[in-house]
Amino acid sequence: MARVILQRSRKKRLEKGHPWIFKNEIERLEGNVEPGGLVEVVDHRNRYLATGYYNPASQITVRVVSYTPLEAMDTAFFVRRFQECLKHRERFVKEDAYRFVYGEADFLPGLIVDKFGDVLVAQLLTLGMDRCREQIVEALSEVLHPVGIYERSDVAVREMEGLEQVKGPIFGQPPRHVIVSENGLKIEVDIEQGQKTGYFFDQRENRASIKPLMTGWGGRSGITLQELPTEDGGVRLAPVNRNGKEVTFPYWDGATVLECFSHTGSFTLHACKYGAKKVTCLDISEHAIESAKRNVELNGFTDRVEFVVADAFDYLRSQVKGLEERARRAAQDAKVDTSVPLTAGGGRTWDVVILDPPAFAKTKAAVKGAVRGYKDINLHGMKLVNEGGYLVTASCSYHMRPDLFLETILEAAEDAGKVLRLVEWRAAGKDHPQILGVDEGHYLKFAIFEVRSKHAL
Repeated sequence: MARVILQRSRKKRLEKGHPWIFKNEIERLEGNVEPGGLVEVVDHRNRYLATGYYNPASQITVRVVSYTPLEAMDTAFFVRRFQECLKHRERFVKEDAYRFVYGEADFLPGLIVDKFGDVLVAQLLTLGMDRCREQIVEALSEVLHPVGIYERSDVAVREMEGLEQVKGPIFGQPPRHVIVSENGLKIEVDIEQGQKTGYFFDQRENRASIKPLMTGWGGRSGITLQELPTEDGGVRLAPVNRNGKEVTFPYWDGATVLECFSHTGSFTLHACKYGAKKVTCLDISEHAIESAKRNVELNGFTDRVEFVVADAFDYLRSQVKGLEERARRAAQDAKVDTSVPLTAGGGRTWDVVILDPPAFAKTKAAVKGAVRGYKDINLHGMKLVNEGGYLVTASCSYHMRPDLFLETILEAAEDAGKVLRLVEWRAAGKDHPQILGVDEGHYLKFAIFEVRSKHAL
């Protein structure tokens, strides 16, 4: 087998568990290897370190797949790896839909597989994995017995490997739409036209974490639980408003919620499940909103959800402008004709605002612009949170490091005149494990903040 000899002066990232070897870390290649084939990796003293696949066209020239000698990435190799993947998911994920293979974190760099019941969606992102597609399909069939496998390798990263973007069925007859279960909810996934593989499993546990935010709001409307007489002479507890009338709406104690960047409406569904009174579900994509509508109908939440197709940045700004105009009207000495509509429009607020945007910084060079974007949406988002309510905010940009993300939110809070209390800080779910030393795996940041106004404290 050909050998890659590493430079003496390189950083010892490989020894710390990082599976990527960059072109500038390589001293030389000994022997012949086809692009995408396996090579042994040795240090400058010829000491064996690992085995990986080689692509001279990529800046990440070697991706490690084994720390012991490996002759071939054959079907048996993938079966062993997939069995390990299955064991981990069965231990930690009590669902039939999850990320089954998570690239480097499952010691299979360049391969993503999502499981939607008996349908699989795969992404082959690198030349080394693309060369093994037959073995991958055979091994997936042996371990999971799917009815179909659909490939979603329609991503630009393949072009950096010298590959074309491709998509389509590669095994069986996978249906376009599949219905899966998450935290007791039914979710329809479009595996052909949905973003990436069709669904984002990495927020599963985070979506469940909003449960405590969804109830406990009835008191703000003057609704309290009181003892009322029953026909048989007993008493029962029932919600009663300020006028002494019983409230029959079952979600009287629920929060009002705004979800921006909704995609399939996953946070909207969880908000309704956990007792929200009213949810505004917003996305710029009509396809996404149609998907969210079907999921809301599927779970019987239609009467509590309104849908908005709009740019989240524009929508948040318009609501804030309406609030500011309303405040100016209230501050005027002369009586204002409240029948005249606000010129700015908007002016709504919510108990909980959820911001789960796509990655704003896909490269290191894009970080500066991403910071502006994250500050903008969080600044306007927290201004729309009712006093003592909650801002739920996330970033899936790896280059937006956790400290920078928190610093950006803090600056937004300062400009908004808000004090934020961090209630919860989370990362990706257990089907997205992280290899210590591989910072690229630490991409998802998820936070829940209580929002207070300085003038109210």
